[in-house]
Amino acid sequence: MEAFREARGEIYLRVSAILVLVLTALLVAFDSQTKVILYALTKKATYHDLEALKILVSVTSAAAVLNLLQICKLIFFVPTFSGGKSNGHYLLYLAWLCFLLDQVGMYVTFAVNSAAVEAATIALNGVKAMLWMKVCNKFTRFCVQMGVALLCGYVASLVMAIISCVSAYNLFRLYSSSSFLRLKPRPLIN
Repeated sequence: MEAFREARGEIYLRVSAILVLVLTALLVAFDSQTKVILYALTKKATYHDLEALKILVSVTSAAAVLNLLQICKLIFFVPTFSGGKSNGHYLLYLAWLCFLLDQVGMYVTFAVNSAAVEAATIALNGVKAMLWMKVCNKFTRFCVQMGVALLCGYVASLVMAIISCVSAYNLFRLYSSSSFLRLKPRPLIN
């Protein structure tokens, strides 16, 4: 139970990351706007129109699942290792795996969100040299809601960066400060 109390701050961070990631995915996935172009001809703008937005929904959903699995690890898995009966190497391997997964999740989420911002900027401004016309002057509500979703994506990336720092701290506190890449000696438990 003490391991759970130590990880409470990390759990709160991960829950907030999950909430913002799910909010981003839902805002992008359920955003649509239909406009009448001619009398019977309509055009519907959805996230399926841009490949970057489809990838954004997938990646933010996967990052939310990753954080949910990390919460399950903190609640159910780590307390069994911190009782002193297990080998310290298992805890080290688990810390390295969590650190690497957090790093990958943070960087991929940030990269996909940045790619979606670039695609949204092209939809907002158009590119005359390539004859790409502006889309946001016709689908204003769609573009505003997409902008809010992308802002939420950057907030999620920031929260995941903080989580990566916590994960790095949890990993590197297992190493000795006096010897290079040596584990701290585990205290003997009677």
